[in-house]
Amino acid sequence: MLNKFELDTKFIDDLELLITEKDSVTIAKKLKEVHPADIADIIEQLSEQNAQFLFEIFENPKSADIIVELEDDVRESILSVFTPKKIAKVLIDHLESDDAADVIAELPQEKKAKVLSHIKNKVQADDISDLLTYSEDSAGSLMAKELVKVNENWTILKCLKEMRKQAEKIRNIHTIYVVDDNNKLLGLLSLRKLLVIENSTTITSIINRNIISVKTNKNNEDVANIMNKYDLIVIPVVDENDTLLGRITIDDILDFVKEEAEKDYQMASGISEDVEANDNIWNITRARLPWLLIGLTGGILGAKIIGMFDLKNNLFELAFFIPLITAMGGNVGVQSAAIVVQGLANNNFKANNISNKLLKELGVAIFNGLICSTIILLVTLLIGCSMAISITVSISLLSVIIFAALFGTFIPLILEKYKIDPALATGPFITTINDILGLLIYFLIGHKIL
Repeated sequence: MLNKFELDTKFIDDLELLITEKDSVTIAKKLKEVHPADIADIIEQLSEQNAQFLFEIFENPKSADIIVELEDDVRESILSVFTPKKIAKVLIDHLESDDAADVIAELPQEKKAKVLSHIKNKVQADDISDLLTYSEDSAGSLMAKELVKVNENWTILKCLKEMRKQAEKIRNIHTIYVVDDNNKLLGLLSLRKLLVIENSTTITSIINRNIISVKTNKNNEDVANIMNKYDLIVIPVVDENDTLLGRITIDDILDFVKEEAEKDYQMASGISEDVEANDNIWNITRARLPWLLIGLTGGILGAKIIGMFDLKNNLFELAFFIPLITAMGGNVGVQSAAIVVQGLANNNFKANNISNKLLKELGVAIFNGLICSTIILLVTLLIGCSMAISITVSISLLSVIIFAALFGTFIPLILEKYKIDPALATGPFITTINDILGLLIYFLIGHKIL
């Protein structure tokens, strides 16, 4: 099988030459053993026309496996030329319900309905329609309907027969769920016990009732934290009555975590919308410009604060240390905010320990501030600054570090309270505000001392 490291420029160039020659037979042979994820990588490096040609070479179910691996914009481009009937027949019929729902969700509203109407299997169509009704950030949107379940009253022999029937429609079987006559989730069935117990034994006697499940409206981040905490590779999804509806597998959670990490990183970098490297100039500019304007506004306010003070005589020397004060304040604020954001994401901030964590952050700020302010005091004296200037810069640095740490701690908590993504606090927002208020603290202290 071709691995990703072999997808070099020469390979792509050779492939594009074959595409130009419309040599689909050679291309099919060349990519026969290549994993769908690697083929998706290849398609994303081709022009729109060549990508379309290459994708249509593959037959079911490989083409269905490829489509779910593609980036959203590339998938949208390929599906735009497919008729609803072709999408249903070529792709949806060969996908599990969660992947099928993800593909259909990206289609225009009118096309969604048409695709669903062309799905021959009514149960599959109903399952996909149901999944499309769940909120994008809920467990219901991540789950797949396909699973293996057995009734508590069945014997081992009947259980094995029914499992064989169900397994024919499922690609990967992770767990066997046990339900009652009303489809209420009761527990799990051990495959080992299933193989060694007498055929006449009923399932109810060997149920593992120690099971962790999530409701359909559970937040995706909470689902990820639960699966991580208990080292689960799959988790069942139930409704308010504990009726078994579906299951979420680890690969779905990893996709979600990756998307969230990318979104948070972009937000922390001052990018307000989800953008890709191959987006057009307007989309990228629109995502970046708001925070650049905030930074510009912060710079103007900082200049205004400097202008409020008459930088003559000793005060003039304070200007030399402006970059130091603003840089240290920004760094400390972002560090504190990052710790809090991480704690909120991992559910480490509980109501009964927030005060302890805040006191700890204050202690860290004081300790770091004392070290840094002592160092700057000694350095300024060594380079020939007056004692008054050295003391002013030292005290200001200590004050700014403590303020920035507290500010960086409180802002994410406030954003979380008002249902705003706290990752926002680790980006330009914190650094800009810290620059402005840090300068104000610096010059106020300098004005008083000097």
